[in-house]
Amino acid sequence: MKKIRRFIMVMVCLAIFLGFLEYKGIIWHNDFFAMKYKIKGLDVSHHQGKIDWKEVSNHNSFRFVYIKATEGEDFVDEQFLTNWQAAQKYMAIGAYHFFSMENTGEAQAALFIKTVPKQEGSLPPVIDLEIGLGYDQEKVKLQLHKMVELLQQYYGKKPMLYVTYDTYNKYIKGDFPEQDIWLRDILKHPKLEQRKWVLWQFNNRGKVQGIAEYVDINVFNMDEFDFTDFIAR
Repeated sequence: MKKIRRFIMVMVCLAIFLGFLEYKGIIWHNDFFAMKYKIKGLDVSHHQGKIDWKEVSNHNSFRFVYIKATEGEDFVDEQFLTNWQAAQKYMAIGAYHFFSMENTGEAQAALFIKTVPKQEGSLPPVIDLEIGLGYDQEKVKLQLHKMVELLQQYYGKKPMLYVTYDTYNKYIKGDFPEQDIWLRDILKHPKLEQRKWVLWQFNNRGKVQGIAEYVDINVFNMDEFDFTDFIAR
């Protein structure tokens, strides 16, 4: 009986210790599933504060970063230009827009185009779709299609869509066949029915040397050749 109690106590202490490490971002349960993907990257915004990109590069093996540029029709991330200029010295860079149903797709595209340089070698633009689920499906699709079309016309690259399972199932599933999918799943290995994801955000509490705050970490779902092609699209 004493051995059983001792074993239970050890397991409880281990669980508490591992939980503490995960809370602090030192480990993450999804790391196990993400191990097989060789190409990893970050996504950042002003919430990460001032980033030492040289430090990030020196102590990590991240190959790309998506940087928040804009939101709605009038918000520009205060750290966008600084991050854009500094990060490109060390890894592939791209920009993302946080989509809003308070503004038209045209107005949001105009702000993004005004803010984000058309730069050779940059990653395809991303539209971050994390809106509520109470909007009319067809109205969302209409504005999203408009923004996708305008960004593709300007940058010559097909925009990618960042989604949760909820926003994918409500607004994207069965539509937008030309758009690559960037899926958030911080609990388990991701899965979409009848569609392949290209980027997977597997960790939202990553600790990375050179970044003071927690940061999102992602993997690319293809090999080195495909990654080179992805940049060149």
